[in-house]
Amino acid sequence: MGGLVLTPLLVPLATAILVLVAGDRAALRRVLSLGGALALLGCTLALLVEVEGAGRVAVALGDWPLPFAIELAADRLGASLALVTAILGVAVVLQQQSSADPAPESPGLHALIHGLLASVGAAFVTADLFNLYVWFELMLVTALGLLAHGGAARHLDACLKYLALQVLGTLLLLLAIALVYGATGQLNLAALAGAGGVPPVAVALLVIAFLIKAGAFPFFAWLPASYHTLPAPVLALFGGLLSKVGVYAVLRTLGDVYAGAPALFYEALGWVAVVTMVAGVLGAAYHWDLRRILAFHVVSQVGYMLLGIALASRAGVAATLFFTLHNILAKAALLLIAGVAFRATGHHDLRRTGGLYAGRPLLAVLFLVSALSLVGVPPLWGFWAKFSLVRELLLEGRYLWGATALAVSALTLYSMAKIWLEAFWKPHPGGRDVGAPVPGLVPAYVGVSALALAVLAVGLAPEALLRLSEAAASSLRISGGSAP
Repeated sequence: MGGLVLTPLLVPLATAILVLVAGDRAALRRVLSLGGALALLGCTLALLVEVEGAGRVAVALGDWPLPFAIELAADRLGASLALVTAILGVAVVLQQQSSADPAPESPGLHALIHGLLASVGAAFVTADLFNLYVWFELMLVTALGLLAHGGAARHLDACLKYLALQVLGTLLLLLAIALVYGATGQLNLAALAGAGGVPPVAVALLVIAFLIKAGAFPFFAWLPASYHTLPAPVLALFGGLLSKVGVYAVLRTLGDVYAGAPALFYEALGWVAVVTMVAGVLGAAYHWDLRRILAFHVVSQVGYMLLGIALASRAGVAATLFFTLHNILAKAALLLIAGVAFRATGHHDLRRTGGLYAGRPLLAVLFLVSALSLVGVPPLWGFWAKFSLVRELLLEGRYLWGATALAVSALTLYSMAKIWLEAFWKPHPGGRDVGAPVPGLVPAYVGVSALALAVLAVGLAPEALLRLSEAAASSLRISGGSAP
């Protein structure tokens, strides 16, 4: 059963190969793509069950003893994120097979989607610092392929903007890895956790590199500048997952491997988080393009996650994990809803849309569930996520950080209200019948409904996932803070 830890990598890679072999047979490609996504969902669910029983599951590859072998390992933190990745993968593939703003079909599209899922899943279960770099690079290659997939000038422009800062992050990450290896002779994460002598500058470079990947201030400009060019399924994949891998890497670094880092690191991270939250939410409040608004909220929500890590406590880490799991699904649901809204109204500019409440009431309900959860309205999942984080901020005396988190939630409500009033409540300014039958929307509704139901279900019964988050935090090396 230990082989399940390989499935977040191998299942999507096998799916990518199969869809490439299918060639020009579009119907077969779609069946293989959805089948691979469902298989990944089943395997990651089984992996989480196994991890719940064993605490940690690991496989060492290569004819070397540990810590020199290539190790893949899943604890509750990595396994839960791998499962949520698979859930999102199914919703994305379903939307791609609908008429709700899908990406142009080609033999390589589904291979790139599953290649991205493979790199994200592998990053969550890798137990080696160099291989974490490898999965970040595979993520970059597949992301660039998806950005350029449309072939238009705006797609190539988005590629360049995305690549510019990502290359800087890659160079810093390689430099940090070289410094760590030179100081310790190790790259295995468990071995590094017990090794001393790592220069603080190496840890700082690691964190900065991961903050670039996460889209934190001041490195976030690439995200809203490139994401808005993407079709809805790919946008949901990017917005739901890519920045979260950077957050996970920061959490793994400062919450586990180098949990004894100087207090200055956590203090600086907290203020970076605060500015990231504010910059993201102000950008969202300014824009009228629905995709840009939601892209800026990706940045803003990254700030919340970093705040939990900055608390340097197990309760803070548990709050970060609980918040991250919620944000992946709620944010992806909103980005997929944006695709359906575009298909119905004909525009991304909110000022040129309207009528969705009267014309598509189910879409309106799905939007309200996802949007209000992102804001943090009870009894939805997002309320418990923000409550657990703000509670810990106040218990640790971080009143300014907590007040900022609440203020950013208020501004998030403003953005969601703007979307509701413009796209859903007011009549369509062009008189378009947005409720007219549109063929091919059913798969999109199935995927979005599944995400929204998950957000609602966890909100109504959050205890099991809260316990999982607390158990995941307890297995890490970080300590301190108030009791959860």
